[in-house]
Amino acid sequence: MKYKIAVIEGDGIGPEIMAAALGVLGKVAEIFGHRFEYAPVLAGGASIDRFGVPLAEEALKTCLECDSVMLAAVGGPKWDTLPGHLRPERALLAIRKELGLFANIRPAKLISSLAAACPLKPEIRDKGIDLVIIRELTGGIYYGARGRSRGENGEEAYDTERYSEKEIERIARVAFELAKTRKKKLASVDKANVLESSRLWRETVHRLGREYPEIEITDVLVDNAAMQLIKNPSQFDVVVTANMFGDILSDEASQITGSIGLLPSASLGEGSRGMYEPIHGSAPDIAGKNAANPIATILSAAMMLRLSFGLEKEAAAVERAVYSALDDGLRTRDILDNGTTPLTCSEMAEAVIKRLSL
Repeated sequence: MKYKIAVIEGDGIGPEIMAAALGVLGKVAEIFGHRFEYAPVLAGGASIDRFGVPLAEEALKTCLECDSVMLAAVGGPKWDTLPGHLRPERALLAIRKELGLFANIRPAKLISSLAAACPLKPEIRDKGIDLVIIRELTGGIYYGARGRSRGENGEEAYDTERYSEKEIERIARVAFELAKTRKKKLASVDKANVLESSRLWRETVHRLGREYPEIEITDVLVDNAAMQLIKNPSQFDVVVTANMFGDILSDEASQITGSIGLLPSASLGEGSRGMYEPIHGSAPDIAGKNAANPIATILSAAMMLRLSFGLEKEAAAVERAVYSALDDGLRTRDILDNGTTPLTCSEMAEAVIKRLSL
């Protein structure tokens, strides 16, 4: 089979971790008889430097013409002083919006061989950590009305949190459907004791929940959810929440699995095309040093194989190869826990490629 993939290396460590993921995909193509065609796309800071905008029209057109999009990372302090509409991250918001990618799926699982890297007490981590955060991606405060004005107390700024029933229902349905395939438990995270948008969120989730009587629904206020992720993460299975809450909670969840460098994500819409990316940033402090952890990007590629292309065997093979490398004690510096010499980014990629098999 032939698949066309838009490839966004982005900024910072982006080119290094993307090269690792593409190397793994090349081995998958060789073993399983597929053909992956790559379409380079400039986005983020790299696009600002060349075109003056975070995402050019031609770049967006390329993404729309491909079967899926792979993104490494964008942003960095170089562009932090730009106005909001020109920040590198605006490229991500534009791609998500134009491709209709409203559901961000972020699994957080503690791999047994990395248990020592988990910062939680053994009696907590040993209960197991295996959850998925479903984050609404194209609504809420990141897309609401915003602006600045002058008031009696000086300059004022505002950002608006706004959700419709339709937006809430479609993300909740994704979460319910996933919960059916797991432990049939769904935690809906909101701030309904304060926010009107959260009260609509809670009402809509429960109304839709009547279509899924087999799913146990638990309402969790976001501040309590942040606490419970540390206190007792094993209680969670599928978590669904709004854009900003999901952004924060998924980063918190990444840390209790050992490193943000391990966690992939998928952004999906109504069709099969998605955007796949690690949840970490561009890490400009280690850019160009071949020191980044490529595992999150490699596992994002595995999610693409499974969710966009329907290649379950191939996705499982990549995941087995990653876990095998970790089980063998191979570590990059961010997860170093056994006193061995850390592998470089490219060395970890080669270790995964070496372990790939049918």
